[in-house]
Amino acid sequence: MAGSPSARSHPSARLVHQAITATHDSVHGPTQHFASDNYAGIYPEALAALIEANTSGHEPAYGDDSWTQQVCDRIRDLFQTDCEVFFVFNGTAANSLALASLCQSYHSVICHELAHIETDECGGPEFFSGGSKLLTAKGENGKLTPDAIEELVTRRADIHYPKPKVVALTQATEVGTVYTVEEIRAIAAIAKRRHLKVHMDGARFANAVARLNVHPSELTWRAGVDVLCFGGTKNGLPVGEAVVFFDKGLAADFAYRLKQAGQLASKMRFISAPWLGLLDNDVWLRNARHANAMAQLMAERLADIPGVHLLFEPESNAVFAELPGQVASALRTKGWRFYQFIGSGGCRLMCAWDTKQETVERFIDEVRALCAAR
Repeated sequence: MAGSPSARSHPSARLVHQAITATHDSVHGPTQHFASDNYAGIYPEALAALIEANTSGHEPAYGDDSWTQQVCDRIRDLFQTDCEVFFVFNGTAANSLALASLCQSYHSVICHELAHIETDECGGPEFFSGGSKLLTAKGENGKLTPDAIEELVTRRADIHYPKPKVVALTQATEVGTVYTVEEIRAIAAIAKRRHLKVHMDGARFANAVARLNVHPSELTWRAGVDVLCFGGTKNGLPVGEAVVFFDKGLAADFAYRLKQAGQLASKMRFISAPWLGLLDNDVWLRNARHANAMAQLMAERLADIPGVHLLFEPESNAVFAELPGQVASALRTKGWRFYQFIGSGGCRLMCAWDTKQETVERFIDEVRALCAAR
């Protein structure tokens, strides 16, 4: 493919090699943490694609460049369907603007009570939709269920109640679990019956695909998803998410929303080009599989330590564990970083594409020693 990282004949090859070497060295050098997969750097091939885009000469602005067009086509090929693809700077913008395109201000969005759009986006979906209300539901393992959706939809039908319009799923969920194909189909079925659209927050979509080992189309449009916010930042990109409309009619005027929201990048190729480094040779899946495997290793090791309790079965790249309070404090004193306010309590331990097994083992050794010393 012309211009792709797999066909490098550009005179900048030396710079590309240096970038890859520097990134490789950083992976094996500095300290790693478990606070967030956002902490990880850029995957080497994504960085190489970014550098190649920078040295390929002048390109048209605002997404009319050859790199962006190439990546859009690659994403269509990946999902095996003709879809509309847009790029934004971050996941909050992707979710907020996608939902705004599905709702009027008097509508509502049904989501899980732990959904990122509810807990961590500073009212972005409500703001950009002009006031659409989020209706939250409980559900085990961070998941919505058809029954929970039905209850919210049928709770009231009068004009004083914000009319349900969208079901929003988080895949993988905020507690590291994954919706199966069957679960998504069941939710999409009730959504269709109730005339609701289906939005998927796929900040960690790659981890869900890797876990289930199914084609990405089976977790999206074939299962009834109308729009996917396809995450790349947490999987090795420097910045940027893709908003993928499988129902192309819903994308009408979406470009205007991007512009108005300050999300239309003038040099779009620097957001889109790094995607080639992930899409070539299914690197996006390989990265996710590695992150998932490190989380599984973390969970297995923690489960063997007296005093530690796993809160959820790890199905992606997140481990939620209840650690004794003094142990968690001591780990932070030793320099480890992780969150305790995300999800439904406990310590959230995130693994990334670059997480090393020795980092996991070193962390586990310190947890074990601190638990034994209580």
